[in-house]
Amino acid sequence: MEITVLGASGATGLELTRQALDRGHTVVAVARDPRRIALPVSARLVRTRADVLDPDGIAVALRDREVIVSGLGVAKGDRPGVLAAGARAVAAARPGRIVWLGAFGTGPSAAAAGALTRTLLRLLPDRADKEAADAIARAAGATVFHAGPLTDGPSGATRRTIGLDTAPRRLFPARVTRATVAAAMLDEAENPAHSGGIALPLQR
Repeated sequence: MEITVLGASGATGLELTRQALDRGHTVVAVARDPRRIALPVSARLVRTRADVLDPDGIAVALRDREVIVSGLGVAKGDRPGVLAAGARAVAAARPGRIVWLGAFGTGPSAAAAGALTRTLLRLLPDRADKEAADAIARAAGATVFHAGPLTDGPSGATRRTIGLDTAPRRLFPARVTRATVAAAMLDEAENPAHSGGIALPLQR
């Protein structure tokens, strides 16, 4: 399978790219600076330069892509609206499958988060951008993953993905490694189970 990874030079995007290659997929890795995709040269890795804030350039990079998985994040110094711009670009490309990364406690998953978490997340400067991007992606049929605070480390020994309707109520969201989130997102890219909905990656 060919998988296009958006935001491939970021921490989560890099993990998505690495794991997709390990699974035997061909990866089109999209980043503003492809030199920062710190992975060995591979015949199955295509580094592509594009910026979601350049509508024409990102449209070319995403044209005719069948599966797009987004690890897009907001870097220091980014202008407002990066995530929504990325979601609009992906939706406009009309791929067959979209897997998008969001944040637990924002938008539809706010009710499942504790009151303290909801209060803290309201202070995030990019919260509105995250919620707008999620809505655009879902309207395009994406599975949107709402992950708790991301940490480094390996994928959980046991992991599972659940729908938002079965989310456990917690005072604070459970931490989850980027490796676990990437694995769950790639599982969804390979075998969709939550298309158009919110999915939560869990680990033990």
